[in-house]
Amino acid sequence: MEISPRTKYLRTIWAEMARAHSHLLWLGLLADAFGFESMFLQFWRIRERVLDLIEMTAGHRVIPSVNIVGGVRRDINAAQKKAVLDALPTIRKESEDLIKVVVNDYTVKSRTTGIGVVTKEQAFLLGCVGPVLRASGVSEDVRLTKYHAYGELNFEPVVETAGDCYARALVRARELLQSIDLQIEALNKLPEGEIATKVRGNPPANESIMRTEAPRGELFYYAKGNGTRNLERMKIRTPTFANLPSLLVMLPGNQLPDVPVIVLSIDPCICCMER
Repeated sequence: MEISPRTKYLRTIWAEMARAHSHLLWLGLLADAFGFESMFLQFWRIRERVLDLIEMTAGHRVIPSVNIVGGVRRDINAAQKKAVLDALPTIRKESEDLIKVVVNDYTVKSRTTGIGVVTKEQAFLLGCVGPVLRASGVSEDVRLTKYHAYGELNFEPVVETAGDCYARALVRARELLQSIDLQIEALNKLPEGEIATKVRGNPPANESIMRTEAPRGELFYYAKGNGTRNLERMKIRTPTFANLPSLLVMLPGNQLPDVPVIVLSIDPCICCMER
C-alpha cells in the first residue's frame, strides 16, 4: 500500500517533534543529575512548548498516536502550520543557548569526559543503536533509508567519536537542533493531498518488518497476519533493549558516583523494554 506524499511529511513532522521533546527531556535529566535544578527546569520549560505544539496538531501531548494503516488520522491546517513555524525558531534559539551552557560547563565536562567509554568496535559488536552508537563514531541512522519524507529533506546523521558520556550528550544536543530544522523544512515543503487511503478487508496471512529511528535509536517492528482481523504475532524491539548490553562495557572501572550518569547516558526506558 502506497501512502500519499502529504502523509509521509506529516509522519515525519510528528516523528521529529517527538525526537525534540525526548531530547529536551533527557537534557533536563542530565542537568538534574549534576544538581543543576534551575537548568533542569529550563529545559523542561522549553519541552512544554514542544508538547503544546504536538497537542495542538495531533491532539495528544507525549505520544501523538496519529498513525493509522494507510495514513494518519489528523491533518495540520494552515493556521496550525503557521503557529508551529512561528514557535520553532524561538524554541531553537532558547535550546541552543542552554546547550552552550551545558556543554561548556566545567562540572559537566569533568563528570562525563572519558567516563563510560564504548569504542567504535565495541558499539558495533554489542549492537548499540541511536545516539549511543553514533557517539562512538558509527554513522548509522535508520533515517538514512529515506523512509517517510527523509529522502527529500536535508539530513545527515550526527556523529561524535569519543564514545564517552560527553559524546553521547553532544549527539543528543546536536540532534535536538537538527530535529527542529527538519520540522521547519518539512513544514515549508508540506505537499497538498489526502492524508489517508481507505483500507478494506483483513490483513493478509503474511509477515513483515519495519525499522524506524526513534529518539533512543532503531525501533524494530515485526508483524504476522493470519487472514483475520487479529494479528498472529506482534513483536517490538525497543532501543533500550539493544543498548542495555553496552553498560557491561561502560560501567567496569568507574567510581560509584559515575554510575547514575553512565546509566543515564544510554537514555534507558526500562518500562518500554520490559514487556
